[in-house]
Amino acid sequence: MDRFDRQEELVSYAGLDPMVHQSGDMEVHGSISKEGSAPLRWALVQCAHVSVRYDDYLGNFYTRLKQRKNKQIAIVATARKMLVSIFYMLKRQEPYDPPEVSA
Repeated sequence: MDRFDRQEELVSYAGLDPMVHQSGDMEVHGSISKEGSAPLRWALVQCAHVSVRYDDYLGNFYTRLKQRKNKQIAIVATARKMLVSIFYMLKRQEPYDPPEVSA
């Protein structure tokens, strides 16, 4: 993790960052760039599929997104959220402790 100073660098390395198309004042965010490590991206998405079933915090995040977006977009966003959590856990050397989920 010492290789990355910011979470954005790691997300970009994994190819989970959105593509941005700019022209003048107009800015459009598109799909993920897929410019990074394909095996890492694949592993994160597979882990996200499992975590949405067993982790209440990530499961609720996925469910909320799935109501507005399609399930593929929601699972990739969950994988990105998981990657950012892993980044900070390793940087700060702390255990996984998600916020409490309200019912």
